[in-house]
Amino acid sequence: MKEKKKICKDPFTLLLIFTSLVVVSVFIVYPLFCILKSSIYYQGVFSFDTYMDTLSGSGFKIAFVNSMKLGFATAVTATITGFLFAYVDACVSSPFKKLYNVTSIVPVISPPFVLSLSAILLLGKRGLITYNFLGIKNANIYGFGGLLLVQTLAFFPVSAMMFKGMINNIDSSLEEASRNMGASRLKSFMTITLPLLLPGFANSFMLSFIESITDYSNPMIIGGGYKTLASQIYVQAIGNYKLQVGTTIAVILLMVTVFVFLLQRWLLSKKTFVTLTGKATRERQMIKEKSVVIPLNIICMLFTLCIWLFYAFLILGSFFKMWGIDYSMCLDNFIYVLTYSMDALRDSTIISLLAAPISGVFAMIVAYLVVRKKFRGKLYLEQASLLGLAVPGTVFGLGYILAFNNKPLLLTNTLAILVIVLAMTRLPVGVRSGIASLQQIDPSIEEAGRNLGASSNKVFWSITIPLIKSSFFSGLIFTFIKSMTSISAVIFLVSSRYNLLTVRMMTYVDKGRFGYAAACATLLIVVVFAVVGIVWKFLSKMGISTEDVMSNI
Repeated sequence: MKEKKKICKDPFTLLLIFTSLVVVSVFIVYPLFCILKSSIYYQGVFSFDTYMDTLSGSGFKIAFVNSMKLGFATAVTATITGFLFAYVDACVSSPFKKLYNVTSIVPVISPPFVLSLSAILLLGKRGLITYNFLGIKNANIYGFGGLLLVQTLAFFPVSAMMFKGMINNIDSSLEEASRNMGASRLKSFMTITLPLLLPGFANSFMLSFIESITDYSNPMIIGGGYKTLASQIYVQAIGNYKLQVGTTIAVILLMVTVFVFLLQRWLLSKKTFVTLTGKATRERQMIKEKSVVIPLNIICMLFTLCIWLFYAFLILGSFFKMWGIDYSMCLDNFIYVLTYSMDALRDSTIISLLAAPISGVFAMIVAYLVVRKKFRGKLYLEQASLLGLAVPGTVFGLGYILAFNNKPLLLTNTLAILVIVLAMTRLPVGVRSGIASLQQIDPSIEEAGRNLGASSNKVFWSITIPLIKSSFFSGLIFTFIKSMTSISAVIFLVSSRYNLLTVRMMTYVDKGRFGYAAACATLLIVVVFAVVGIVWKFLSKMGISTEDVMSNI
C-alpha cells in the first residue's frame, strides 16, 4: 500500500504505467482479440462452424501435419548444430573460432528467406551446382528437404548463442574432477556436461520449433507444394479471399505456439541447476585431443562453407546477367532495382530506423515498471509485452488489418502501422533483456538519487537508463535488423504508398526474376551491415562492449 500511495503521488510514474498499459492493450492484445472475434463472428452471428469445417478439411490436416513434422525436424537439427558451434567455441581448441562466430551471426542479420533463394540458385533445376556442375537436369530442392536445409541454417544461430552462455556458466572444475577420477572424455561429457545442459536443449528445441512453424517466407519460396499453417494463413485470407478461414487457422497456430511458449517458459524457470557452482573460477582448458577436435571442426567447417557458399553466390548472382542462362557479369540487376525498387529500400530503412528507438525505449520503460514498481496490472503488462515471442508474424499482421482498418483507429495504408507492428513484434527481446539487467542492479542506487531530491523522471533518464544501456542498445539493434529483414508481419500491411524491400524481393522470386531478388538482398545486407557498423562504432566510443550488446540479443 505504501508503494502504491507513492506511485499515486508521482505523475511521471503514473504516466508511464497508464501509457504502457494502453499501448500493449491497443497494439498487442486488441489485434489478437480481433482475430479471435473474426474467426467465430460472421455476418452478425457467433458460430464455430468455420472451426469445424477447417479442422475436418483435408487441406488443413495436411498443413498441420506438415508444420509439426517440419517444426520437429528443424528443432532437432538446429539445436544440434547450434550446440556444436557453441561447444567448439567454448571448449574445443580451433583456429577457426572467429570464422565460426561470424558465420553464426550472418543468418541473423539477413532476411530469413535469403537462404531459400540461394538454395534455388545453386541446387534448383537450373542450379549452378546441380545443373551446370553435376549435370542433374531435374534436381528438386523444393519441399520438405529444401525447407529443412534452409531453416536449419537460418535458425541454428539462436541455439548457438543460447548454448554459449550456458556452457560458459558451467564450472570447468566439475568436468576436471571427473577426469581426475579416471573417467574418459566421453564419460565426463555424458554424465556431467550433458545433464547440466538438458534444460538448454529443451529451450532451444522449443524456440527452434516455434521459429519453424511460424516461418512464412521459406515455405512460400521453396516449399513447392509443401503446405504449412503459416503460409496457409496468407493463402486463405488474401489469395482465396476467405478471411474467416484465415483467421481460424491463425487462431489454431497461435494456440500451438502459445502452448509451446508457456512450456518453454516453465522449463526455463527450472534452469537454475545448470550453473550449480556459478561462474568458473579459472579459465577453461580447451580440448586438444585429435579424436574430438578434428571431427567437430570438420562438421562446423562444413556448415560454415555451406553458409558462405550460399551467401557468396547470392551476391554473385546479383551480378550475373541471367541466372542459369547467361553468367556474364553486369550491373543490369542493380540498375533495375535502384530504378524501380529504390522506394522500397528507402521505406524499409526509414521504417526500421523509426521502429528501433520506439521499441528500444518502450521496452526499457516496461522492464523498469515490471522490476521496480508495484501496481495493479503489472502481471498483465509483463505477459502482454512478451506475447510477441509466441505470436507468429502472420498472425500479428492479419490482426493489425482487422483492428486498424476502421475509424477511429484507421491506420492501414500509413507509415505508422508498419512502424508500430515492427516495434511491437520485436518488443519482447528488449523487455526480457531489460528485466534481466535491472534485476542485477541494486535499487538503492536509484533510491539515492530520489533521496537527493531528483524526481522519478530525472532518476529514470539519468540513472536507470545509463545503467541498462547495453540492454537498450541490444533491443535497438535487434529491432532494426529484424525490421529490415521482416516479411511475415508486414506482408498484409504493405501498400502502394509504402512498400518494403523484403516484400519486393518476394515478388521478384514469384516471377522468377532471381537476379533482381539477389540484387535486392545484396543491397539490404549492405545497408544492415553499414548501419550496425555505425552503431558499433558509436558504442565503442561510449565505452560499451559490443559483445555485451550482442549477448543480450
